[in-house]
Amino acid sequence: MRLFFPDTPELPLPPGHRFPRGKYRMLQAKLEKDGIVATRDLSASPIAELDVIACAHSTGYIDDVMQGRLTPDAQRLIGLPWSDTLALRARAVVGGAVAAAREALASGLSGQLAGGTHHAHHDFGSGFCVFNDLAVAALALLEEGAVSRIAIVDLDVHQGDGNAAILAGVPGTLVLSVHGERNFPFRKMVSDIDIALPDGTEDEAYLAALAPALEQVAGFRPQLVLYLSGADPLGSDKLGRLSLTFSGLIARDRMVLDMARRLGAPVSIAVGGGYSDPIEDTVEAYANTFRAAREVMRF
Repeated sequence: MRLFFPDTPELPLPPGHRFPRGKYRMLQAKLEKDGIVATRDLSASPIAELDVIACAHSTGYIDDVMQGRLTPDAQRLIGLPWSDTLALRARAVVGGAVAAAREALASGLSGQLAGGTHHAHHDFGSGFCVFNDLAVAALALLEEGAVSRIAIVDLDVHQGDGNAAILAGVPGTLVLSVHGERNFPFRKMVSDIDIALPDGTEDEAYLAALAPALEQVAGFRPQLVLYLSGADPLGSDKLGRLSLTFSGLIARDRMVLDMARRLGAPVSIAVGGGYSDPIEDTVEAYANTFRAAREVMRF
């Protein structure tokens, strides 16, 4: 199972910032330590070319990001201060998504230790998301004819409003979002399938809601599944508002992967959100997703 990671410096953030930037390096270390992924199978993400990013984003917005012209309001909407590192990392996350999707088509399973930047829209970023990695990957692969049907299964606790907006009406795409109904973003977009859950939803109710939604995805017969797993439905997540356990998240992962395996559809994983206290809970949930992927997809 070959995985990609943004090989960039840590984001320069002010003291007390709520984005847990160290979680991705912690995940990489855990995957290697626990033998879930061999070091030789971890590759630095390529830096996405700007014309590839333009599959999903306006050239004006891309230029503003790359040249440091984001207004204070635009930076506040993203929730991260602009820096050269932010711009570089945003390109690496998109490059990792595209590389992982191509690797999944070649081998059956891949992913990146980042990604799931599903709040980024065509001409603005939001919610810690600069460029929308999965929307770019989907549009790039469709445009080059690598596949004709791609499903995004977005199980981050926050609705994938950017996915829904960018891919609305795009032939060959299906977007599923299972999210907290009262959580960010407070202005939801319309996905192909939206499942909005009340605060405090626990394992049994979550899985019961997910099962028929996955059957709808299966009916689309995707040739590639882009799985945004998200660790933020976990009960300990500070931004989640749902109450899933580790066991519930593992069962969720296995349901998605079982569906894909039944269809013979390759899977590329993006880890999405995770803001638990302690952050080690988030890292454990991320690692469990890749562990489940190896087991179910038989890697």
